Amino acid sequence: MTEPRVQGDPAFALLGLYEKALPKVYGYLLARCGDRVLAEELTSETFLGAVAACRKENAPPVSTAWLIGVARHKLADHWRRTEREQRGLRLVPSPGVEDPWDERIDALRARQVLASLSVPNRAVLTLRYVDGLSVSDVAAHLGRTVHATEALLTRAKTAFRRSYQGKEGRDD
Repeated sequence: MTEPRVQGDPAFALLGLYEKALPKVYGYLLARCGDRVLAEELTSETFLGAVAACRKENAPPVSTAWLIGVARHKLADHWRRTEREQRGLRLVPSPGVEDPWDERIDALRARQVLASLSVPNRAVLTLRYVDGLSVSDVAAHLGRTVHATEALLTRAKTAFRRSYQGKEGRDD
C-alpha cells in the first residue's frame, strides 16, 4: 500500500520571495501614492491577494514582476474606491487649451502637484505617464471606456498644468 502524497501549499512559494520582493513592492507603491501609511496598507493587501491568487487553479508563477502587477491592481482598486467616495466632484474640460505636455518639468514640484490633484486625475496621470501604460490599459485598470479615459486624461493634464504653473516661484 502506498502512502498518500500531500501536495504543498503553492502560497509557500511566496515565502522564499517575500524578503526580496517586499522592498520592491513597497517602493513601487510609495513612489506612486506618496503616502507611507497607504503604501504599507497596499503592500499588505498585495501579499494577501497574491497568496489567494497563487492558490487558484492555473495560477501564474510567483515572481517579483507578478507581485508588482498585483500591487498595480491594488493601487488602481484603491483609486476606484476613493473616486466612488468623491464622485460628486467632477472637473469640466477647458476648451482650446494647447497641449505642451511633453515639456520637461521639475520632479519635486510635479510630485507635489500630483499629490494635490483629485484621485481620478492622479490615478490617470500616474498610470499613463509614470507607469507608461497605454490609454487602453489605463482604461482597463480604472474600469472606464477608452473615450472616457481620454477625456479624463485631458482634464487631468489641464488641472495638473494649472496647478503646476501656479506653484512656480512658491516655496511650499
